[in-house]
Order: sequence, then structure tokens, then C-alpha cells
Amino acid sequence: MTTFTKATAVSAIALGLAIAAPAGAQTLDVAWSQDATGLDPHTQTAFASIRLLELLYEPLVRLGPNLELQPAVAESWEFSDDATTLTFTLDADAVFHDGTPVTAADVKASFERILDEETAAAARANYTSITGIETPDDRTVVFMLDGPNVPILNGMASINAAVVSAAAIEAGTVGTEVMGSGPFTLAERTPNANARLAAFADWHGGDIAYDEISVSVLPDETAILASLRAGQADFALMTDPLVATLVTGAPGLDLLTAPTLSYHVLQLNASRAPMDQLAVRQAISCAIDRQDILDGALLGEGEVTGPLTSPAYRNDPASLFCYEQDQDRARELLAEAGFADGFEASILAANGEPPTAIAEAQLIQSQLAEVGIDLEIETQEMNVYIDRWLAGDFDMAVALNGGRVDPYTMYNRYWTEAGNLQGVSNYIDDTLDRLMEQGRVETDEDARKETFAEFERHIAEMSPWVWLFTGYTYTAQTEAVEGFEPTPTGSLFGLVDVTLAE
Repeated sequence: MTTFTKATAVSAIALGLAIAAPAGAQTLDVAWSQDATGLDPHTQTAFASIRLLELLYEPLVRLGPNLELQPAVAESWEFSDDATTLTFTLDADAVFHDGTPVTAADVKASFERILDEETAAAARANYTSITGIETPDDRTVVFMLDGPNVPILNGMASINAAVVSAAAIEAGTVGTEVMGSGPFTLAERTPNANARLAAFADWHGGDIAYDEISVSVLPDETAILASLRAGQADFALMTDPLVATLVTGAPGLDLLTAPTLSYHVLQLNASRAPMDQLAVRQAISCAIDRQDILDGALLGEGEVTGPLTSPAYRNDPASLFCYEQDQDRARELLAEAGFADGFEASILAANGEPPTAIAEAQLIQSQLAEVGIDLEIETQEMNVYIDRWLAGDFDMAVALNGGRVDPYTMYNRYWTEAGNLQGVSNYIDDTLDRLMEQGRVETDEDARKETFAEFERHIAEMSPWVWLFTGYTYTAQTEAVEGFEPTPTGSLFGLVDVTLAE
């Protein structure tokens, strides 16, 4: 039995929409280029939403800078010997922004909401092994599972598993009003323009060294860089390596980077002809030069990857099916499928995040044209892209998807029959489903690694998606900012540890 215990705007210039800080407040001015697409922590998938919501809400546990589990709403947790029950003890000091305590009833209500299919929760599949939730007292929550499920703990370290107020759930206000227990409250917000986050004085995680965060949503990252250079932003999230690398050497600015678990991928819709044919999907995989796309779109700032991006499970992608470009084989596979002269299709890309998406789509378009596949690029604003992506409304799509520490919580929602994002992947086979289930219940770490290595080999060969590469997370800051540590998840939760020079 293993027990874990608690450890002892750029305001006006860009858009003309300033949010005034209280007199005498010490403000951290933050800039980024994409705003949240919604405020419901259980349903949001966009990185832009996650990075805002993780400052307002809290899960039971969270991941630290080195991907270690840390307390959040829970101060301790414990698996039973057979890993079929998971018990959490809540932090007695955790309160929602209205001052009411966070109780076991709120945790139970939150997970019941996540498991309700009508919620359309983004990570629902990670928790479907929960067969019951007991609350013996206000500070204790016991999850009963349908079998051993060690990865569920990592699955709970996500803002998609945030604990929200049972009262807010009953009132139906989740997503329209913010009532979290996180380090900041949402004081003001103008969507796609700016926001003011006030430090929550009663946050159980400790004191924050400044009074508020003023967020400016700027139209592009060159404007963000300009605002940093002008001293109008203290801290910025940057996602475009073409701009981020310009920070290096700039007087008074520091660039922080970290390899990321998130992965760039060409998603093929295997429910649409001709991608419903294995030979066609394999031909596309063989026709792609992953390193060339990485070099052209991201200046080589990353690493070619297979499906598994977690350091504990990552394998050499050279061992996977057709990871070296082979256009002759691609043409042979197309001919075998009856498309010796190629075919026409479209590729969907978001305009903004990642900022390299259109460049990636153009390079893919060029490479596939060499084997006779004629692609039309469709660009959409992020909110439209997300809607179409969730509906599986595309032939192909360029995507930047979030990684996870554990392969099961990373992929079961896509590649199992009961996965809640099966409509996005549009592909499943018995082997994938079996290996996912096998990896869920296996408690021996070496055996789990082999199971997921087999999963990786199989899915790369079936080619429902063509995994490309991982990149880096970038944050830039002025010399006045100290204490932020970048993480492989791209989280900005570390802003709670920032101090500002007077």
C-alpha cells in the first residue's frame, strides 16, 4: 500500500481596452495570443482555455515541474493493495472563492457531472472505471473502481477533472460563472481582449507575492515580443518558435523553454473514403518527411516522435512503421488501393494556435502532392476549428494535442470503443482496445511499458494518424520576474510562485 501526504497587459496599447488595477496593487502583466474558448473546466480542450482555467480551478492533485504528483484540493491519497479503491483526504483549508469549504460532496458531484454523458466532458473516458463514490465524512472521498487502475490517479491531475462547487452544478452555472478554489478569482474579463485575475487571499496553497494578474490577449506574437521589449508586459506565453527564439539575447529579457509532452500530428479521418483504406493511410505516412516539416515550420525546435511522448514510455521512432520517408512505397500503396493517380482531399488547420499549423499544413500539402494527393487547406478560427475537430468534420487535420504522463490517460479517450473522443479519431480495432485495457489493469511497470510499446507499434502501422514531432514550451519574462519554472505540460500554474522586483 502506497500513501502520499501533503508537502510541509499589455493593458491598453494593443486593443484600447484597459482593465484598471486597484490603487496600490502590485500587478503581473501577462500577454498571450489566444483566449479561452470557454470557462467550463470539464469540457474545454483548447490549450488557451486550460491555461486560464488552471489558475481559477483546482483538481484533486496536480503535476509538478518534473511531472511528479503534488497535492491540490487533496492533501493525501492512498490506493488499496489491489488498486481497486482510491481514497483522498481533502485539505481542510481548501475553500471556494465564495468562502464555502471544499467538501467531499463537491468532489462527488464534480465526478458525477464528468461521468454524465450529457456534460460532454473532455476526459470522461479516464474515469469510467469508477463504479461508486463514497463520502464517509466531509474530508474523505473513496473511489471504487471496476478493477485495478493505477493510471487513474495521473488522470485526475488535470483541470478537466477540476473540483467545482456542488451548488454551482445544481444551479447550472458552471461555465457561465467561475466558482473555483484556485489561486486566483476572475475579477473581470472581456473575451478575446483582456482579463484581470485577483489573487485569492484565502487560497489554501499559500500566499501569492503580488495582488493580481492583468492578462492581455494580443493579435500575434510579434506584438507580444514588442510589448515585452517596451516593458508593457512582464511575462508572456509564446508558442511560435520563429518569434520566441528572437527573445534570446534581447536586453532585459529571459526566454525559458522546456520539452513538451504535447505532440503535433496529422489526423486522418479513417471513417471517410479513401482514408478508410489501410493502404491509403499507410501511403500518407510513408510520403511524409517529419524532420523536414519540423525544420520548416518550427526551425527544428523539437524532436520527431512516435505516439508516446512521456519520458517514461517514449521509444525510438525509427523503429516504427515508415518513419523514414519512402515516397516510392507510398506510390505503390496508393496503386494497391486503386489510387495510382492520387486523389483530392482537404486538410483543416487552426488560425492561431499553434501558430505553426498553417505552415505545417503547407509542407504536408507539398509533400503529399509529390505522390499525387491534392490537398486543399481549410483555415479556421480556433473556436470553429475546435467545433469541427470535436465533430470529426474533416478529411485530415493538423493538430497540436496534449500529452500525458501515462499512455492510458493520454489515449484511451481516442482509441477505445468507449472513448469519449472516438468521434474525433474515427478509428478503433480490437488490438488497440485490448492493449489499452491491458495497460489500465497492469500494475507491474515493466509489463506496462511493453504493453504500450506494442500499442505504439500497432497504431503506427495502422496509421489512423501520422504523428510528427514534439516541440517546446516557451515563456518570456523581464528581469523583474523571478520564480517561474516551465514544465513539460505547458502549465502556467507556476505563476503562483513568481515574485516581482519593486
